[in-house]
This record gives sequence, C-alpha cells and structure tokens, in this order.
Amino acid sequence: MLRNCVLLLAAGMCAPLFAQAPAELGALTLPAAESLLASKNRDIAVARRALEQAQADVQVAGQPPNPQFTWTTQNINPRLGVGSGPLRGKTVDSIARVDQLIERGNKLGLRVDTAKRLEAAVGEDLADTGRQQVLALRSAYYDLLAAQDKLVTSQDTAQLFGKTVEAAQLRQRAGDLAASDVSRIRVDALRAQNDARAAEADLGRARLALAYLIGADDRAAGIHAVTPWPARDAQGAAKIEELVERRPDVRAARARVEAADKARELAQAQRTRDVSVGVQVEHWPQNDFNQQGTGNSFGLALSVPLFLRHNNEGTVARAQADWYAARDSLERVRAQALGDVLRARNDLDSSSERLQRFETDLLPAAQKAADAAEFAFKNGALGVMDLLDSRRTLKAVLIDAANARADHAKALAAWLSNTEMPREYLMGETK
Repeated sequence: MLRNCVLLLAAGMCAPLFAQAPAELGALTLPAAESLLASKNRDIAVARRALEQAQADVQVAGQPPNPQFTWTTQNINPRLGVGSGPLRGKTVDSIARVDQLIERGNKLGLRVDTAKRLEAAVGEDLADTGRQQVLALRSAYYDLLAAQDKLVTSQDTAQLFGKTVEAAQLRQRAGDLAASDVSRIRVDALRAQNDARAAEADLGRARLALAYLIGADDRAAGIHAVTPWPARDAQGAAKIEELVERRPDVRAARARVEAADKARELAQAQRTRDVSVGVQVEHWPQNDFNQQGTGNSFGLALSVPLFLRHNNEGTVARAQADWYAARDSLERVRAQALGDVLRARNDLDSSSERLQRFETDLLPAAQKAADAAEFAFKNGALGVMDLLDSRRTLKAVLIDAANARADHAKALAAWLSNTEMPREYLMGETK
C-alpha cells in the first residue's frame, strides 16, 4: 500500500490544484517560488525521467520471450539447378520452423519483482530529490531575504554618514570641530558607500542562486523576496528513529535491498534449465527431377542447455555481493540520515536561542546607544570617535541580526525537510 502511494505521487497521478506562479518575479513569495520549483527545477525533471525509465523497465521485465520463426532452404544442386515450374515445384528442401523458449524457475516473476522494487526505489529517489531541492530553495530564498536586509542597512548607514559629513562640515565652519575629525567622518562615509556596493553584489549573487533553482535565470535581476521571516516558534518533539525511517533516501535504500534480494533469487533460478521447443514443416516437391519426393513432413525439436563448464556460480556470487552491498548502503544512508536529523535539531535550537538574544537584547540596546550618540554629537556633547564607534556597533549588530534570522530560517527549513512528507505537486510530471 505504501509503495503504491509513493509511486502514485511520484508519477504525478495526484494532479495538484495549485495556483500558477506569477510571470513577474518582482514580488516573489516563498509559496510561489516552490510552485516554480515544481515545474521548472532541472534536477526534479531529471529525477522524473529516471522514474519513467524505471517504469518502462518493469514493462520490459514482464515480457516473456517471443517465439522465433526460421525459414530454411537447402539441398540446392548447383549442377542440376532448382528445376522449372512454379516456386513450390522447385527441387529444393524448404523448412519453416518456429522455436519458443520456455523459462522455468519463475524467472519471469522474479524479474518483475526485482524491477518493481527498483521502480519503488527510484520513486523514493524522486521524493528525496524534491526534498533536497525544497531545502535548497528555502535556503536560497532566505539568503536573498538576508541580502535585501543587509543592503537596506548598508544604504541607510551610507546615507546617515552623508548627513553626518554635512553636519560636521557645518560645525567645522563654525569652529566647533577640527578638520581632522571631519576627515575621519569622511573616511567612514566612503567605507559605508563601499559596503553598500558590496551588499548590492551579494544581492545579485543571491538572486542568481534562487533563479537557477526555479528556472528563471533570465529574470534573476528582478527577483525580490517578500515573504516575512519565519516565526521563532518551538518545533514539536518527534521521535528521531521515526524521522530517519521516514526519509525518502532511507526508504529508497531499503527498496534497493529488497530488489537485490529478488535479484539474488533470480540468479539462483538461472540454475534451473530453460527449455526451447521447436516445431517445423518441411517441403520437398515431386517433379521431373525428383520422382521420389516425399512432399510435406513435420518435425519437433527440444533444446536443453548442458551445464558442463559452469552452473552460473559467478552470477550467483555477484548477486550475493550486490545484496550485501545494498545492505551496507542502507546502513550508511541510515547513519547519514540520523546525523542530518540530529544536526538539524541542534542547529535549530542553537539558532533560535541566538536570534532571541538579538531580538530581545542586542538590537534594542544597540539602537538606543546609537540614537543617544547621534543626539549628543549634534549638540556638541560627544566626540567624533565615540560617534563613529556607536555607528559601527549598530551596523555590525544589524548585519549580525540579519545573519541570525537567515541562520534560524535555514535551520528551520533543514528541520522541516526531515519532518515533512513529500509534496504531491513536486512529483507532478513536466513535459
């Protein structure tokens, strides 16, 4: 039942009724980006084709051997020729033969069982590809959101320094500020402009990374993320073992163990001899050249292989080794999945605590200190160096807060990738 559901999702038979993603990406929400991922992502499209190939392999495995027809003409006398008259009167021996291979040892059923389990494994591979691409998309989306916030912070800082330079020049002309202090402010203003330009470059790279995942490379420059940051809510507890066994990559590895077990049975079945049965009709005409012709005759043939040189020991040994390799691969995938789940849980807890400190303590304190420094500097109660220090501190805290939000959002996405079931619309077929 579970296998049928997986294949149903993977083949796209559960057609989604999701809204179409907007043609313009100027205000791209995360759900709209995920819809584009389902229809435009190249990795998912390749995984779908692999499933189609596996489904075709099941059809091939279920096809029994076709009969073989043979037509033979023999006993042609090069000296006397074939005689005159119609074709049926020629002095040649004509044989029409049909041969059919009869497979024994349930080879056909074992081939089908093996192919079906491999089909199930490829279906799980498709689900895992969807899981990984959703995680990559969410990470890229939150990187873009962070890049947008950093650009705003850098541009605001640059504008603020521009105003401060103007205010400092006024105080210098009034004799209230030394020229060296104005130069220090101007240097920091230029640095702020450079930081703003670097933030624009980071934003461009973030857009390109997201655009590749949704197949919108030619429209990357217009992408703007508008979905807010995810809430810092505690995620419900879940049994780690259940999460590991539910992961598509683990299910795929388990299906490959089952396929290898069936392939091992199929290799053992090769020691059961197949039989080839043939039926033939032979025609030798009576005419002037041959008065002793017997006309039509019938014959039967039976062909059985002789296991004199080997009894398929190598095939059996290889199938046994493949089964052991599949089991080892399952244990390796389980261990990797366990590490991913534990790491995701730890990263989410750590990033949530870090973000809480920024939101409740660091950001309000840094903003309050910067506002006080600005007010004191405008009224001549604070030196230039103290003002610049407060500016740098506020900017650093704002940038770190953006990074903390991105880290928390990506950690949450990584945790959800281990807890969410594959989405039906990601498994839909693309043409």
